[in-house]
Amino acid sequence: MNEWVVRDGYCGLLYEDGVLADVLAPGKHRRGAWRDRTRRDVTFVDLRERSVTIKNQEILTADKVAVRVSLLVYMRVVDAKAAHQNVVDFHEHVYEDVQLAARRFLATRTLDQILRDRNEISDAIREDVKASAQSYGVEILRADVKDMVFPGNLREIMNRVIETERESEASVIAASKAAQVARIRAEAEAVAAKERLEADRAASQLLVDNPQLVRLRELEVLREIGLSGGNQFFIGLDNLIGSGSIRAGMRSTDDAT
Repeated sequence: MNEWVVRDGYCGLLYEDGVLADVLAPGKHRRGAWRDRTRRDVTFVDLRERSVTIKNQEILTADKVAVRVSLLVYMRVVDAKAAHQNVVDFHEHVYEDVQLAARRFLATRTLDQILRDRNEISDAIREDVKASAQSYGVEILRADVKDMVFPGNLREIMNRVIETERESEASVIAASKAAQVARIRAEAEAVAAKERLEADRAASQLLVDNPQLVRLRELEVLREIGLSGGNQFFIGLDNLIGSGSIRAGMRSTDDAT
């Protein structure tokens, strides 16, 4: 009798005399009788998610720029039997399939398109190798761009472009803030002018409705003039100028002075 324990996250491929007889789920398993001479072996298969790095793939883009790309591929075994029966090493097959898929996709894209949307690379590679990976029991979860290296002169150009874009964005933000401040100031001045105009109209209407306020204001002005000193003014001069006594009084005052 044979006994095995399969841990969580794994499964077991049970071979009897070299022939696959069963796929064992996690737990304890017993096979055979005391006098059973069948040779039994179990291969444990890891079903957990894992990653593999596809390093330094030099690819020529559609606009003839040589880039070196490293991809990080996440995968898991979904069919342990196919992963061990259909191919010698499913890790190597994943590596090759993803490598070729990345080359096929990136060769049809310009450098600008590649830089704009890296997620597109992941989706395209996953869809490209989906059917092939399923044939040997593996599911490709995603393939992310881990690193992308450009020729030296191209890196310098890109750095300058990035710096220029940042400066342009900063200028746009500053201009937007200045325009916002100017708009707020203009709105405040417009409100203040409107309030002054309304106040002037209210004051004018008050004087029209109350003529005595005009006279009161005149008296206030005369009082202020009188308090300042050094000023002479006459009230009702047209009625008094015809009086000789007034003229004589004025002359006497002048002579005394």
